[in-house]
Amino acid sequence: MSSSARSWSRAGAVLRGWRTRQWTVAGVGALATAILVGAPTDVVPNPLFGRSVPVQWWNYPALAVTAVLAGIVLTTYVRQPAAPSGPKTHNGGRLGMVGGALSFFAVGCPVCNKLVLLLLGASGALSYWAPLQPLLAVVSAGLLAEAALRRLSSQTVCPVTASA
Repeated sequence: MSSSARSWSRAGAVLRGWRTRQWTVAGVGALATAILVGAPTDVVPNPLFGRSVPVQWWNYPALAVTAVLAGIVLTTYVRQPAAPSGPKTHNGGRLGMVGGALSFFAVGCPVCNKLVLLLLGASGALSYWAPLQPLLAVVSAGLLAEAALRRLSSQTVCPVTASA
């Protein structure tokens, strides 16, 4: 079995072992991420923010995937009550932060982004930035998935047998 397959297997085992507390944190984290990314980008309609360019069909699944993965990554930072104290790992933390930030740019309005407007202008934002946003969403999801995989894989503790 390859190391990648073992990592997925270990991550799946950790997810199956989660208790209600972990799933609750994951759900609350996913909801918070959906609001924190979706409201300012107006993918989640609200009276405070608007967009000049309509929401694209792929913005919704991109936001959903981002929210679920961010909720899982967030939950890996919650200490389990009966978990043995092992070595502290910080694998995937930066990947998760970068993935979350990229998702904001991926689902945001291409002409509402001041940095993009400054660099490319309105026509450049629509011609060059907007077509890159779906790719940015995939990269964002990939980074969040890798962060989740690393964090979950590092939560398993290998049993040590006593030597004679």
